[in-house]
Amino acid sequence: MTIASPSPFDFKSALLARHAQHVVLIHFPIALFISSVAFDLLAMWKQSPTLAKAGYYNLIAAAVTAFAAVGTGLLAWQLQLEGQKLRGNLLLHLSLGGASAILIWTLAFWRTRQNRSGNNRPTASYLALAFVAVLVVALTGHVGGILSGVESPLP
Repeated sequence: MTIASPSPFDFKSALLARHAQHVVLIHFPIALFISSVAFDLLAMWKQSPTLAKAGYYNLIAAAVTAFAAVGTGLLAWQLQLEGQKLRGNLLLHLSLGGASAILIWTLAFWRTRQNRSGNNRPTASYLALAFVAVLVVALTGHVGGILSGVESPLP
């Protein structure tokens, strides 16, 4: 007796899976945020206000999509684990994910204030915090990959 696998075009199964939304949505804020930092670095190197603006808009998009990532992560915790107390890598992932979101939102707020004051280019102190945020986001993604079974733990 063979068990039929679900069709890749079965949207009902994909949308109603207990945790699939977080796994899919999380890539958007990660990519948008890292792209924003890359655009900011290029903007400083090339002295280009256009690249700085691209970095700003990527950062705002990352901040908006971070809300969805945090929400679906909390929802996955409640649905998949029924809200039980987190331990180990799950607790670490939740903590790092919260820190990542707060850092992204802080940087978005900072850049928005800079833009309103007429300074479109990122400052050195802004980039220093952005580098810390990139490291936290990368570590969060790594622990999430371990939890999903995509990556193996560090030796």
